[in-house]
Amino acid sequence: MLKRKLVIGLSRALVVSALLSCSSPPPPGRVYVARRPPPMRAEVIGARPAPGHVYVRGFWRWQGSDYVWIPGHWAVAERGFREWVPGNWRHGRRGRYYVDGHWR
Repeated sequence: MLKRKLVIGLSRALVVSALLSCSSPPPPGRVYVARRPPPMRAEVIGARPAPGHVYVRGFWRWQGSDYVWIPGHWAVAERGFREWVPGNWRHGRRGRYYVDGHWR
């Protein structure tokens, strides 16, 4: 009986964990947020893995009810581009909205 309860409890925890880790992409168009994002986090940037890699810094993304930190990473520059322009939060009449980063 105890073993069965343990298995059921672990199964439930696994299902909840899987559901929480699946983040859906934001809906198309602008998503307005009433409050400002937290301050940027300090990131430890490791050595460049190879020539042609550019560091894309982390940022705060709105995830439906709160901000979630998306850590920075090294990325290979897209063909014909050398610089990553970071995304940023802007303020409009309806609140704050995020403008995605892009290659330049």
